[in-house]
Amino acid sequence: MSIRNGALVISSKSKNRLGLLKSLKFRFFILFILVGILPCLFVEYGILSNYEERAVSLRTMDVRTQCDMIANRISNSEYMEDPSSDVINGQITQLANFYDGRILVIDQYFHIIQDTYSMSIGKTMVSEEVFLCFKNGGSSRVNDQNRYIELTVPVKRANAEKPEETDTIGVILVGISTDTIHDSVEILAQKNLVMNLVLLTVLITAALFLSIVLVRPIDRIPRQIHQHYDGYGKDEINVMNYTETREISEAFNQTIARMKVLDDSRQEFVSNVSHELKTPITSMKVLADSLLQQENVPAELYAEFMKDITQEIDRESKIIDDLLSLVKMDKTAADMNIVPVNVNELLELILKRLGPIARQRNIELVLVCERQVVADADEVKLTLALSNFVENAIKYNKDNGWVNVTLDADHKNFTVTVEDSGIGIPSEEFEHIFERFYRVDKSHSRAIGGTGLGLSIARSAILMHRGAVEVESVVNEGTKFTIRVPLIYMIS
Repeated sequence: MSIRNGALVISSKSKNRLGLLKSLKFRFFILFILVGILPCLFVEYGILSNYEERAVSLRTMDVRTQCDMIANRISNSEYMEDPSSDVINGQITQLANFYDGRILVIDQYFHIIQDTYSMSIGKTMVSEEVFLCFKNGGSSRVNDQNRYIELTVPVKRANAEKPEETDTIGVILVGISTDTIHDSVEILAQKNLVMNLVLLTVLITAALFLSIVLVRPIDRIPRQIHQHYDGYGKDEINVMNYTETREISEAFNQTIARMKVLDDSRQEFVSNVSHELKTPITSMKVLADSLLQQENVPAELYAEFMKDITQEIDRESKIIDDLLSLVKMDKTAADMNIVPVNVNELLELILKRLGPIARQRNIELVLVCERQVVADADEVKLTLALSNFVENAIKYNKDNGWVNVTLDADHKNFTVTVEDSGIGIPSEEFEHIFERFYRVDKSHSRAIGGTGLGLSIARSAILMHRGAVEVESVVNEGTKFTIRVPLIYMIS
């Protein structure tokens, strides 16, 4: 996202991100469907599976109970010797017909003495289940593939006369069908399928409606952003439906506000640069036109005009030099050439170089070094910064005034204080004095040749060293700048 020619420009990457917001509809839609249908599927599987198991278990218990009753009747009669009892055979046949199954009665010699299908009477039954029933008691087995239940129920001897005689004198082998249970499960599954289809239709409708309703506030954000494509919209983005949309709106509004400030600053900077560069050129053109419009110009006047033109050229050169310095200050910390710098010697050199300017107005320069200081710094940029602070203190001072420069340090930072007896700065101007081309007293600044870039350059250089600048001032009494810079440069 950027501002070009006063208009908000959103990159393709930003457009893709905005497009992803619309996919939330689809995500919400799928989420609602899953939340609605998955529990139904789990319930369906659980109920049908549990129903089938429970039905098979109950049928097994019922058949076993009926067989136990028949086994008791057999043990209390002579049925194993004479299986012609109409009562017992009637019960066996009734039980087999009721559960659509087959019942065999096997004696202790593994002979089949009764078969409800009348197919195997007199035959010998050789079966693992029958053997185990004689040995260990009854058992049951469910065959899901062939859909039947197989039970073995032992027939115990009643009132055995001899203890050594076996207690089991026969086995009732039962095989009953579970087709009716499976048919019931299939009917339930079909009905449940119909219910699920109806539920799915309702869920799709509800999910579509809710996804549109819930995502609608998010859709408003890109629509409002598009209003800024051709310039800034009149209104801020105001989508406060959810916490997330409120945070996005606030973040975007803050970004837009910041970009407006930056754009206004850029336009103002360009305007100031244009004005500052145009003024000397205009002056030179006026002087040159004056010479061209006159014939036989005296050498003295010609020399005076040329001197003025030279001064304007120097002024233009000064502005360009300051602009170049400012551009260098705007570069990243990767351009810093950090070396150990003796700050005491650096300040002595700066005051020595600026001494002639101070002596022209009888301004006393005083350097006080509380201790020896060696710091990690970019010597060129630090020199430029400190020189600007000291030079400003001289330029905006009173004749016969003074400038005190004090160097001190602690375990973490070194501090340079530049204090003067000059014209001072109103407190309401403090927040603007580091702005580019800003002048507190424009007429005085132009008289002494100021470009309005000195403090901006100086502060930028200090900030590049991870330092800070503080200002204190009283109008007509003087100004005090405190520059604090870390002794060890930390690369972020």
